[in-house]
Amino acid sequence: MADWTEVNITVSCGDAERAADIAHMAVPYGIYVEDYSDLESGVREIAHIDLIDADLLKRDRAHAIIHIYISPEDAPAEALAFLRERYVAEGIAHEIDTRAVKEADWANNWKQYFHPLPVGERLLICPSWEDADPQGRTVLTIDPGMAFGTGGHDTTRLMLESMEPYIHENTDVLDVGCGSGILSIAALLLGARKAVGVDIDATAVKTAVENGRLNGLTEPRYRMTVGNLADAVSGIYSVVVANIVADAIKLLSPDVPRFLAPGGVYLVSGIIDTREADVTEALTACGFAVVDRKERGGWLCLTTKRASEV
Repeated sequence: MADWTEVNITVSCGDAERAADIAHMAVPYGIYVEDYSDLESGVREIAHIDLIDADLLKRDRAHAIIHIYISPEDAPAEALAFLRERYVAEGIAHEIDTRAVKEADWANNWKQYFHPLPVGERLLICPSWEDADPQGRTVLTIDPGMAFGTGGHDTTRLMLESMEPYIHENTDVLDVGCGSGILSIAALLLGARKAVGVDIDATAVKTAVENGRLNGLTEPRYRMTVGNLADAVSGIYSVVVANIVADAIKLLSPDVPRFLAPGGVYLVSGIIDTREADVTEALTACGFAVVDRKERGGWLCLTTKRASEV
């Protein structure tokens, strides 16, 4: 049996809570945060003593270390790519160290655990290295490479399931934080007219373009762009999707209305349940109202419309 992988993420103590939330997105189990920033006050409050072990006093007080443990079935390479992509997006300075399995070997080792996966009513997500019996479903072929998005994570599955009813032949889709391109590709395979994806990570966009080609999709119908939403995108879309993280949703949502067509829907996923109220408040402030909510494994996907149209 393959070993589990320990991933150690070092961040400043001020970023520890946000970084831990993102780590929970990659793997919703096996997380431990090592933070000695309030060592003295914590010991006095909990143990009511002033004497602290000398080795503890030598610990780094400025940085926290987030430890997560990933089973081989949960694709360590994909989790690592997701963590790096989202920490950059959130502006969190970080260092990532791994143990037990060399990172260079992951890109191939994890493939044995990624198999065809039915999602929603109509899709079958299939890795590029496997053949699958569609059994009446539309096959979406994908090779995530070093970009987040095989469809196996709850956040992506929730988004695909929530998005499916809104995809029609006249649907134009904007995919914010496109990652591997899976949402845009799914939209087009389900019948959408056009999909535009944007991501700050050039590696993710390159992967998304390659995955589009695997499914016979190219420009202008399928266009992936490197950059920020406000600067890199133009046009009006009937469906806007963002499978990112809570803080990124809050940051990007004020710009979404100018891209959203009248009567359109804005779907957001990647929200850990403890951040629901925070995200909902931000969406409300941007003029959106939640019209549907899906939850699985502690993760949420919210479907919203302009409050004036509900």
